[in-house]
Amino acid sequence: MHIGVPTEIKTREYRVGMIPAGVRTLTARGHKVLVQSGAGVGSGLTDEMYTQAGAEIVKTAEEVWRRAEMIFKVKEPLPPEYPHLRSGQILYTYLHLAAAPELARVLVERGVTGVAYETIETDDRKLPLLQPMSAVAGRMAIQVGATFLEKERGGKGILLGGVAGVRRGKIVIIGGGVVGSNAARIAIGMGAQVTVLDVNLGTLEYLDDVYPGRIHTLFSDPSNIEQAVSDADLVIGAVLVAGARAPRLVTAAMVAKMEPGSVIVDVAVDQGGCIETASRPTTHDDPTYTVHGVTHYAVANMPGAVARTSTFALNNVTLGYGARIADAGIDKAIATDRAIARGVNTWRGQVTHQAVANAVGLPYRALAEV
Repeated sequence: MHIGVPTEIKTREYRVGMIPAGVRTLTARGHKVLVQSGAGVGSGLTDEMYTQAGAEIVKTAEEVWRRAEMIFKVKEPLPPEYPHLRSGQILYTYLHLAAAPELARVLVERGVTGVAYETIETDDRKLPLLQPMSAVAGRMAIQVGATFLEKERGGKGILLGGVAGVRRGKIVIIGGGVVGSNAARIAIGMGAQVTVLDVNLGTLEYLDDVYPGRIHTLFSDPSNIEQAVSDADLVIGAVLVAGARAPRLVTAAMVAKMEPGSVIVDVAVDQGGCIETASRPTTHDDPTYTVHGVTHYAVANMPGAVARTSTFALNNVTLGYGARIADAGIDKAIATDRAIARGVNTWRGQVTHQAVANAVGLPYRALAEV
């Protein structure tokens, strides 16, 4: 199979869809890998490294997209890339279609097979390709929040860990999954006062066991969310429903009760956001805006800022599934691997993931039917 790795064009997206080790693995299996010149520079990977691994370096994105049967990417295609999409092509990347209905329609119209990293799901309901970037984003969320709490950046002037005789910063994390648990880990390490809300009591029990006496857990209901958010210095939105639009758990009225200079970091923004006032995605160039005196950080590709770490962590999990698709072909891969089948969001003009179809308002067809 001809596999293409174009340069990412999202604002300040420095990650790349494949590292040289991945090229070596795929070429050893008989596949041809086309890498756009400069695609890996942002992650510290040179064209020479890719060439030595067996890749063919291609000058333009147009040529990569035209020649490749399967595209390895990091982020969803943007409008300038839509003309490159074609029928029968396999697009293997983070798609987050619930927050991108226009892209969903384009994939359907052009007959692209869209395999989304974020919906590849194992039988035990784990999301292996989402996990490493969720871990990165969760850890980054505390760093980002701490920065924007500084007075010179419009914040309250709160040090999350406090000092002797002064209260510590109050952090509220909504969602105790991979993002939330990683955020909690960093926040506790910094010495902050941490509250995690979740609807899964097993998750809350686990966090209580891991951080006994150092974390406050609450069942996630509107009353607990409202009370916790109104008193927080920093709120982290970390809610996920695989493939679906994130539920809006924090309302504008709740945000209005927060003290001016507080900070919200909505990691769920790439799925539409779980905080009503933070549903507008931002970029690394212009990462924040203010609503009700509260700083909102809503960058949809947070891990792109730590590209070296993120690229290698992502490739560790994407290569295996991608290699199965390339080796077997998409039809056989779907038939023999249920996790890959769950990752198929669009298939030859149909939306084949129920949550995605509901979110974007397009008809749903079960993959087995089409």
